[in-house]
Parts: sequence; structure tokens; C-alpha cells
Amino acid sequence: MTKRILDVGQCDLDHSSIRHLIEYGFENSQVDRAHDLADTFEMLRTRGYDLVLINRKLDRDQSDGIEIIKSMKKDPQLSEVPVMLITNYAEHQQDAVAAGAEPGFGKNELDKPGTRDKLCRALENHD
Repeated sequence: MTKRILDVGQCDLDHSSIRHLIEYGFENSQVDRAHDLADTFEMLRTRGYDLVLINRKLDRDQSDGIEIIKSMKKDPQLSEVPVMLITNYAEHQQDAVAAGAEPGFGKNELDKPGTRDKLCRALENHD
């Protein structure tokens, strides 16, 4: 069964790197892209995802990605979908986990084994 991941708020280069990490690192995986709260919620409701990755600062309007996490966790239909914040800053990771996210990773950690382990745990826990 294909694992579907939604990548939110990344610039083109970062989205490409994340997509490559997941689609080549995990068999039967697919990465889609959203840019803001509205299209994230529309895609989550209409397509369903196994994991959502959200940039700390969204690429188009620089809004705070943690607000999407908070909105997802307040929504009974979406609250169980695993979500991770993508940031290099530990304090923002802590805020995201406090808001209900899984421990995420930074863009400078994409090639680290710990990043793959975090993704594996999040995807396995959403069977």
C-alpha cells in the first residue's frame, strides 16, 4: 500500500530534496505539495495522508507553520494524522511537539540516519 505524505510550505528546492528523500528512501511512497492552511486542509480532507511535513515558515507568505499543526490537532477529523515540523531550530521543534506534532527534523539533517528513523516511526505508527 502506498504511503502518502503531504509536504507543506517548502520552496521548490527544499520540496525537491524532501520528495527525493522520501520517494527514493521508502518503497511505495508518494509526496504531494501544499502551500498554505487552506490547500493543506482541502488536500487532507479529499485525499487522505499518512504524514504531513510542515515548514516552519511557509514559502509563499512566511506565515508560521506551527499554526497549521495547531489547527490540525483541534480538528476532530484530522487530529490523528501524524505531522512534523521541518526546522533546524530546537526551540521550534519543542513548540511543535508541545502542540501535538511528532519530533521533526531540519533541512540540514536530510541526509542523517536519524531523519530516516523519524520518518519510519511516523509512517509505521499510521497504519
